[in-house]
Amino acid sequence: MFKSNSLIPELSVANLSKSLNFYLNLLSFNIEYERKEDLFAMVSLQGSQLMLEQINGHWQTAELAYPFGRGINFQMAVDSIEEIYRTLLLNKYPIKVEIQENWYRAGERSIGQKEFLVMDPDGYLLRFVQPLGEKEEVYLND
Repeated sequence: MFKSNSLIPELSVANLSKSLNFYLNLLSFNIEYERKEDLFAMVSLQGSQLMLEQINGHWQTAELAYPFGRGINFQMAVDSIEEIYRTLLLNKYPIKVEIQENWYRAGERSIGQKEFLVMDPDGYLLRFVQPLGEKEEVYLND
């Protein structure tokens, strides 16, 4: 049975077919359900969920101009980022930030992740991460 998350971003897209091709064929998302008459689809990948709806004016608060996702990135944790990254490269899809390992401070520990960033066809920034675990840190300036 399908269970939706407490927070699910709904992205306004210029062309639902183009967006679905990107999310399904390049990123390996699955369609959970769709309303074709509304040009709407709910997609998911390993626990991450997004709603995609072709622009219709219902949720629009201002004029949309590319890139639509200015000021936000959506982090999605997956078991392995390599397959998604490889598929994007094979399809000559532009990568915004190449794969790198980063450790982010979280209180007295650091959380590690291998990550890369890619923009979807409408300019929403997606950050795919593969968790690397945690480590204790000593911070002197707290």
